[in-house]
Order: sequence, then structure tokens, then C-alpha cells
Amino acid sequence: MNTLVPPSVAEQSEAEALFRFETAAPEPIRTALGMNATRIGGGVVLSMRNDPTRFWSKALGFGTTGPVTAELIHEVCDFYRAEGTPQAVLQIAPAFLPADWEAICESEGITAGSSWVKLVGTTEDVVARADALEMPPAGITVAPVEPDHAADWGTVLVRAFGMPEEHYAQLSASTATQPGWHPFAAWLDGEIVGTGTLHVHGDTAQMFAGAVLPHARNRGGQTALLAARARAARDLGCRFVVAETGTETPGTRNPSLHNMLRLGLQVAYERPNWNWQPLPEAA
Repeated sequence: MNTLVPPSVAEQSEAEALFRFETAAPEPIRTALGMNATRIGGGVVLSMRNDPTRFWSKALGFGTTGPVTAELIHEVCDFYRAEGTPQAVLQIAPAFLPADWEAICESEGITAGSSWVKLVGTTEDVVARADALEMPPAGITVAPVEPDHAADWGTVLVRAFGMPEEHYAQLSASTATQPGWHPFAAWLDGEIVGTGTLHVHGDTAQMFAGAVLPHARNRGGQTALLAARARAARDLGCRFVVAETGTETPGTRNPSLHNMLRLGLQVAYERPNWNWQPLPEAA
């Protein structure tokens, strides 16, 4: 395990970014998507009841202020049961899983799913790597998002991730003008074709929502978005950057992972996604 950034810091960085992304959504969007959130045991628990993507109901950031226990996980699942959440994902760093995790999973209806890779790097190293690369990428320019481009930026973000535009585009766009977020756009021939934003927590900068539309890929846009955000993190006084992406399974290649490694981020650990669904009520 890479110890450049402790798991507690890396997990809190992601948890705070996701908590702020969801809880700051405009009220009509929160109502339409059935959104609610709470903090439990040092972590954050996010529910989106009406989410066809099955992505946004997440519980993470646990193990940083106290141990992960059966009681803690039961409280998390109780929140989801009370919300009527059809499914959720628990994301817990392997270092914080308790010895009785298998029994907890069986009791609460939790099963193992796919895994993510947590990556960390020093801002200084990532910026140095970025400066050493041949820039700019072919036809792509990257710049901070101005308020009058926030709506387009939010639309591109959800399109790039394959999510519905209704509600989700406005949810994403709302963060582009909020304090604490530092959004960037990749442009090609006068249109936004890529997105990425940055959230600062302490001296750590969280990479968030980096993606490029299919027709603009393989031009270096994602790398340029990572580089621009790393430079912004440096200017904001951050010492570390944190990011996540999917693991590579046999026979697959994740370009996002290789772009991050190319810029000097290092794999800290792999973290399984633990899927929760309510157990059928006993007859």
C-alpha cells in the first residue's frame, strides 16, 4: 500500500467532495431525484432514491475517526431503509474493514462488486510531470469554466459519463459556480468536449468529474484537464492530489488510470465497492 497520503486523508477528501456535490444541489433537483444525506461515524451517507444510474447513493469516509463496526453499518443501512433507497454502495478502504466484515455483510445484505483504484500524488510531482509533457494536446485547449458556460459544462459532464441529461446536467452545473469548486473545461473547435473539477479539503485537492466526449478522445484532453487542475491545486496551496478510477480487469485497459499514472499519481490501494440492497422482509 502506498503511504504517501494516509487512507484516512484520501477517504475524507473524496467523501467531502461527494457530500458537497450532492447536498448543494438546487432544491427542485433534490426533490425530483429523492436526495438526502447525513453524516454517520465520521463518514457521509448519500441517498438518491430516484436514480436510474444507480451511482449516486453512496456511503464512504468511514474508519477515519473511529472503527467500522456492525453497529455503524447497521445505522448506515437503517438510513437507506428509512429513505426507501433501492440500492447503495459502501466504499471503505481495505485498511478499515473489520475482522467480522463477512458477518456484517451477511447480516445487512451487502455483497462485493467491482473495485476502484485510489491514487495519490504530491502536487509538486504532478505539476512537474505535467510541465515535462508535450503540451498543448492536439486541437484541445483547457481553461477555467466561466459562469455563463456552467450549463453547457454540466451537460457535457453527464453526457461524457453516459448519464441522463434531465436533472443530472443541472445538478452538475450548479457546482460550477459554488465556492470551493474549481471547474475546468476542455474545448475543441469552439465547443466544450471535456470536464473536470477540483475540490479542496485541507491541504488535499480532490480530482472530480474528469471525462471527455467520445468524439474528442485520444487527443490528450483528459491529461490536459488533470494537469490544469494540478496547477490550480498548487496555486491554492495544496500539498497532495487524490483521484479515483476503475480497476483494470483481465483483458481490459482503463485509459484514465494510465493518464493519472503518466502524471505521477501512484496507486495507494484498490477499494471494493460493496453493494447494499434491502433484504426481503421475513414472512
